[in-house]
Amino acid sequence: MHDQPSVQELVAAVKSFIDDTAAPQLSGHAAFHARVASNALATVLRDLEQRPKAEAQERQGLLDLLKSSADQSTAELNRTLSERIRDGQMTPSTPGLLQHLKQTVMAQVEIDQPRYSGLKTAKS
Repeated sequence: MHDQPSVQELVAAVKSFIDDTAAPQLSGHAAFHARVASNALATVLRDLEQRPKAEAQERQGLLDLLKSSADQSTAELNRTLSERIRDGQMTPSTPGLLQHLKQTVMAQVEIDQPRYSGLKTAKS
């Protein structure tokens, strides 16, 4: 039985300590740095939670868009996509290209900056 805290639980505990115990006792630069640390940990928590699904969707989007075999890595698929865009083989009029790019970027923004003002607009 695996009874150790998960990575998410450990990060959440440190974030909670910063938010609830340390930060209220700090002022000035130290308080600012505590907020930065808390925000960084919140990003790590979102990354741990959301990245696997986002990467799976990105990979499937690349496979569909490039009509490639599943034996290529996601990095290789992204290189191929970049080359095709650079060489003009794929353009904004290529079916599915803009949708794939938009979904991939939005998934990253949802992890990095979920309160970004343009994200809500981009989703609609």
